[in-house]
Formats: sequence, C-alpha cells, structure tokens
Amino acid sequence: MKRKMVMINEDKCNGCGLCITGCHEGALQLINGKAKLVSDSYCDGLGACLPACPMDAISLEEREADPFDEEAVKIRMEEMAKNKPNNTFTCPGTAAKKLTKREPSTLPIQTNTTIPQSELRQWPCQIKLVPINAPYFQEAHLLIAADCTSYAYANFHQEFMRNKITLIGCPKLDAIDYAEKLTAIISQNELKSVTVVRMEVPCCSGLENAAKQAIRDSCKMIPWNIVTISTDGVILEN
Repeated sequence: MKRKMVMINEDKCNGCGLCITGCHEGALQLINGKAKLVSDSYCDGLGACLPACPMDAISLEEREADPFDEEAVKIRMEEMAKNKPNNTFTCPGTAAKKLTKREPSTLPIQTNTTIPQSELRQWPCQIKLVPINAPYFQEAHLLIAADCTSYAYANFHQEFMRNKITLIGCPKLDAIDYAEKLTAIISQNELKSVTVVRMEVPCCSGLENAAKQAIRDSCKMIPWNIVTISTDGVILEN
C-alpha cells in the first residue's frame, strides 16, 4: 500500500538522536552513527520526529510501504522499555534551552575573590546542533565564534558573549559549509546584529566566509563585524 513515510537524508544526519526521542513508536534507531528507520510497520507517518531534527535531515514521502502495525509497535515499546540502555538513544546535551543569568560565586579558599560568571545564554551552542527556529534567536545579538577563540582570548565571555546568543563551530574539524544553516537562522529570525570572532589561522576563513554569505543570502540589512584573534590571545582586527 502507498502511504506517507519518513525519509532520512544521511548526508545531513549528524547522529544527535533527537528524532529517536521524538518518535513514540520506536521506529527509528541509531546505526553506525546515523538515524535509520527500523521497520515500515513501526512508522505511523505522522512525522513527530521532524521538528526534533536540528539538521532538517528528515522529511515525509509517499511510497509503497507495509501498513502501520499498532500491535507490533506495542510489543517493540515493551521490549525497548526492558532494555532501554541498549535500544534507545537520548542525548540530553542537545536539548534546546535558555540559560538564566547567574550570580557571581566566591572561591572557598581565597576570601572575597569572585569567580567570573558564564555569559552563555542558551543551549546547545554548536552550529550543527542548534535549532533554526529556537525562540532565543528573536531580537538577539548573534555571536558566531570559532571553537578556539574562547581559549585563546582570556576575557572572551565578558567582551564577546555578554548579552549575545552564541554559536560555535570549526569548519576544519566539522568539514562542512555552515552557510546554509546560518542563512536559515538569519532569514527566519529577527536578529539585531551579527558578530563573527575567528582565529588568525587560515582554516577559520571558512567560518567568516559562511557568515558573510549567510548575511548576503538572507537579504537583510543587519549590522555585522568580524574580529580576528591571534594564537597568542591578542585582538588583531576588529
């Protein structure tokens, strides 16, 4: 019979497992780091897993498939409940949430010494994982930073992250072009500004170029600037 079924683009899938959590029938499973449809008969075709995917790797297509078997799903869910550690995958590190402002704390050994508070205002912060339409993007100042910048520049939280939504990534290690994801974020949200912080090393140009392309492709007039950090922690260009 022909009916709507989920289709997974393995090239886009990053193996975060959020779709597995979103599926209430146990139809999806991580295999070799990619989400897979275990059986047609487990999928009801309603697409509850679609909004859970941060990479837009899942879609619905109409094709020949076995009918949805509610009894088989019931048996599968009972089996999964018995063997949860082996058969399900939940990644709490990818759940989107807004972080509240924290009060400075004091070191127990050094009296009257305060510990600088984190300025991270949302989770997740990896470009690959962040949902495109997360509510914290609305009316936000966006910071797009290379992974290494926060380690190279000592006062990174206070000078760059404060009062901004922070996205981080490394184009060399991720081996992807961030332009498409960033374009979607800028196009579909009302941002107040975009700041890109990169290292002086050549591979960081991929992050800068992706951000510039995303701003152009979004066709929005948004204030933006590029900051370059040296490997010894000095601001070279702003």
